[in-house]
Amino acid sequence: MGDELHARLRRVSTATLTSQLQRRGIQSTFLSGLAPVKEGQRMVGYAHTLRYVPMREDMQGELVRGQNAQRRAVESLGPDEVLVIEARGETDAGTIGDIFVLRALRRGAAGVVTDGAVRDTPAIRAIDLPVYHRASHAATLGRRHMPLEHQVPIACAGVTVFPGDVLVGDGEGVVVIPAALAEEVAADAFQQELEEQWAIERVSAGESTVGVFPLSKERRAEFDAWRSIHPEADL
Repeated sequence: MGDELHARLRRVSTATLTSQLQRRGIQSTFLSGLAPVKEGQRMVGYAHTLRYVPMREDMQGELVRGQNAQRRAVESLGPDEVLVIEARGETDAGTIGDIFVLRALRRGAAGVVTDGAVRDTPAIRAIDLPVYHRASHAATLGRRHMPLEHQVPIACAGVTVFPGDVLVGDGEGVVVIPAALAEEVAADAFQQELEEQWAIERVSAGESTVGVFPLSKERRAEFDAWRSIHPEADL
């Protein structure tokens, strides 16, 4: 990922990115119901997917113990990758704990996302890696899950995620961007947030939202003049 793209995606919100994707006809991109383990997280990276299926006790030895798909996924994480776990929204067992999260950090990963629960939550909160989850649960994954495969298309929190998709996370949650659209979506989102920054200033000064949000053709010249004297807004 280029430096400019990475910087833009770190500056814009998931709300703006979701809006841009909706304008392109892509409706299901925000991972519903997930939250950051700790406040102030920002995450940008490429999806490295991991799929869990429901526990079936006769398969436990083959799929859960030893070099299972979870361990293989974590040990093959590359720089700027986000481990994205499909756990079917099941929160009655953990899907990952602090040691594997720490290992992901040491491998250069950009974050971890699960639509299930994490365990060792206080310890994970102290690790300098963004983690998004639906809940916390102290039990190990073998209570409800079997890691089946990684680097395949998955469904996470109601969104289809392909390996290599771009994921962006902030305090609101995580959005998935098709890699082929990342550059244009980031550029348009950056422009949208500049316009909204100007709109916030005008509304804060007592103006109506009419013509300001969204920006009208009649007010475009005012916005352009504002941007010309705010070079810090440019990337």
